[in-house]
Amino acid sequence: MGELAKEILPVNIEDELKQSYLDYAMSVIVGRALPDARDGLKPVHRRVLFAMSELNNDWNKPYKKSARVVGDVIGKYHPHGDTAVYDTIVRMAQPFSLRYMLVDGQGNFGSVDGDNAAAMRYTEVRMSKLAHELLADLDKETVDWVPNYDGTEQIPAVMPTKIPNLLVNGSSGIAVGMATNIPPHNLSEVIDGCLALMDNGELTVDELMQYIPGPDFPTAGIINGRAGIIEAYRTGRGRIYIRARAEIEDMEKGGNRQQIIVTELPYQLNKARLIEKIAELVKEKKLEGITELRDESDKDGMRVVIELRRGEVGEVVLNNLYAQTQMQSVFGINVVALVDGQPRTMNLKDMLEVFIRHRREVVTRRTVYELRKARERGHILEGQAVALSNIDPVIELIKNSPTPGEAKDRLIATAWESSAVEAMVERAGADSCRPEDLDPQYGLREGKYYLSPEQAQAILELRLHRLTGLEHEKLLSEYQEILTLIGELIRILTNPERLMEVIREELEKVKAEFGDARRTEIVASQVDLTIADLITEEERVVTISHGGYAKSQPLASYQAQRRGGRGKSATGVKDEDYIEHLLVANSHATLLLFSSKGKVYWLKTFEIPEASRTARGRPLVNLLPLDEGERITAMLQIDLEALQREAGDEDDLEEAEGAVLEGEIVEQEVEEVEGDTPELVAEPTGAYIFMATAFGTVKKTPLVQFSKPRSSGLIALRLDEGDTLIAAAITDGAKEVMLFSSAGKVIRFAESMVRIMGRTARGVRGMRLAKEQQLISMLIPETGAQILTASERGFGKRTGLGKFPRRGRGGQGVIAMVINERNGKLVGAIQVQDGEEIMLISDQGTLVRTRVDEVSSSGRNTQGVTLIKLAKDETLVGLERVQEPSGVDEDEELEDGEVAVDATVETPVDDVQQDDAQPAGEE
Repeated sequence: MGELAKEILPVNIEDELKQSYLDYAMSVIVGRALPDARDGLKPVHRRVLFAMSELNNDWNKPYKKSARVVGDVIGKYHPHGDTAVYDTIVRMAQPFSLRYMLVDGQGNFGSVDGDNAAAMRYTEVRMSKLAHELLADLDKETVDWVPNYDGTEQIPAVMPTKIPNLLVNGSSGIAVGMATNIPPHNLSEVIDGCLALMDNGELTVDELMQYIPGPDFPTAGIINGRAGIIEAYRTGRGRIYIRARAEIEDMEKGGNRQQIIVTELPYQLNKARLIEKIAELVKEKKLEGITELRDESDKDGMRVVIELRRGEVGEVVLNNLYAQTQMQSVFGINVVALVDGQPRTMNLKDMLEVFIRHRREVVTRRTVYELRKARERGHILEGQAVALSNIDPVIELIKNSPTPGEAKDRLIATAWESSAVEAMVERAGADSCRPEDLDPQYGLREGKYYLSPEQAQAILELRLHRLTGLEHEKLLSEYQEILTLIGELIRILTNPERLMEVIREELEKVKAEFGDARRTEIVASQVDLTIADLITEEERVVTISHGGYAKSQPLASYQAQRRGGRGKSATGVKDEDYIEHLLVANSHATLLLFSSKGKVYWLKTFEIPEASRTARGRPLVNLLPLDEGERITAMLQIDLEALQREAGDEDDLEEAEGAVLEGEIVEQEVEEVEGDTPELVAEPTGAYIFMATAFGTVKKTPLVQFSKPRSSGLIALRLDEGDTLIAAAITDGAKEVMLFSSAGKVIRFAESMVRIMGRTARGVRGMRLAKEQQLISMLIPETGAQILTASERGFGKRTGLGKFPRRGRGGQGVIAMVINERNGKLVGAIQVQDGEEIMLISDQGTLVRTRVDEVSSSGRNTQGVTLIKLAKDETLVGLERVQEPSGVDEDEELEDGEVAVDATVETPVDDVQQDDAQPAGEE
């Protein structure tokens, strides 16, 4: 014990921990977690493949039990757990893990659903054909060898691979203080990049990307955007976004229903967990519109079916899936590999250069080895040629020798006649077949040939059949082939261009045999794709019913008809429901939806489900967080993105809002118009929302205050009890406003007469109304516009804007249309231009699209003509202008076999008062 105690040295624990941790870290980095940049293999992968090679477990040989391979690996080369080794073998045999499998497995090796592989005693393996290219020429001294863990075996320090495996199959691992995550690539593309770099070593990373556009995953998928790829290839670090490949299909049996078919998933995504996650989100109502989810994958490929609710927009649901599940995932690229035994972050060019340099070294060492072997063989053939040309003396010498050893010595000591060999040697060169380490006393000397010990031994082992004349010719032929081979090998070693040609030829051969098409698609669009990027831009008809159902339909689904046509049903409604609001909007526009309680909500047009003409649509409560009894009373479309860009940052927005709330406005007086109240004109300071309520209140608020959507909505204006919002429009602050009442009255005044107010302000009086009267329309008239008014019994007319006098706000207005028993109340007023079209909506869902030109033009104090034929108990509830009318063909066939009807109504003269008629009592 005393002797042992003397060997114990005290050390500082801090120093010991530092050194021990450093040793551990370097062991993990170099010996476990990071791949070698030359062959792309970690030590465990390299040892598995070498053990299989030593077992002759080749691609064209019978399978061997996985347990046998695992036993050899851990017993000879890798003293770790059998589970770790078997997991390595399993991964190399999974087609969804490696782009190009290195192990050919037989049995259950797991699945993309996360199923575990069968136990190693059940599965069988052998090397794949491609794996042999990693070990090619291993027996030709092409790489260095190192002892195994106990010094009893020799293992290769790196594989002499013909494949740029670091890029082709990628790698991932967590070391100490660093990690690596390299995506797989397409073999053909990587080889093309290698060949291009060999031709021009000055190529940049960006130029190499013309040959290697990006990763190519075994599970395919779609890479969104090239920015992450470019960054990773330039710096060794980057992030790429991978999406599942999904197609939206119409269901064969399901009416207006769609289904999403997922056929490819992002790399390393567990399909079963993905399906569970989707089901969980649907159950928690975080994913709307999905009615059924099932996995129809089989041996022919992946197929996950997601059925949607009737009327759902497939693109919207798909984008929600991308946003809330791993159907879109991030792959963080971190290219760290060992170069000369040291971890190094590498860009694309670095990886290719390391591989090419490795191939140059391997081919050079292989050529040196083959040259040595060729010279040794040529040297033996020279000796056999000497023996054959001196056959009788040689046989006599051997017969007279008591032992083989003495016969060998006599053969070496004898100077043999060399006339037959001299010609051979002269053609090849004196030293062509001479081994480098051969003693000078052997070979041709002074006209004689002196055999070396190796040659003498080969002569003693020569079989008698080699003494025939035919064999003699074969010997000379083989010698000539050896000379040719030696010449080629020397040329490879002395000519760098020829060396690169050999490397090129081998790479092209590998590409021809193992190259395949790219699986992963790379799209140029950025990863921040919005739902709008997946939606076709088109004009759509958005409708909201009195019962609170919303839907959208392509504008093209309606055919233009003559005035008075019966039209098509725009929606299927219940007896107590009817269409209340209609807007023709771009599918990419943002809709501002103003509610009866003075709140405003934001909704994209394409977020409103598409439905057939006869479908009711979807309840608004499923699209917006409406309170009980709250309903939408006005719709407006805006370009939200442009508005947000205009709004600037948060500070500017708050400053602007503060100024507005203080009522800042620049006003100037202008001359009176026809004795009316003086107008106050505001200098335009931007865009505004001008609103009107049923009680005649109006308000003007900067549009910028509506540029920040809230999921719960915002207050647009404060209302008196019982009041509702009936209209909203975008203005520039210097327009005119026209308000129409249900009594057929209209008031026209300058917008500048209404001061700017904040969102939560109440507003000011716009029109004085009698009891039981309400505002039904608000217009911002355009120069040269005509005002089209319509009554609840389907009558209407056009009146020039000049027929409506200007007044100050707050008055009772003038007659816009005669209101009587025939016409009923005024239900709508819009401004139109010649050549445009309008849509008319009844309370029973009938919709007619007709040209403005077919509606008679008359004065204010007139009754109008028939616009739409209504049933006895049917009333008109609204009308809307179509911005871009299509041509009308009177004989054009409509859907479902309907034909456009020329149903112009000849209104009796006594029903229509003349323009100059002024009934008594008009204001």
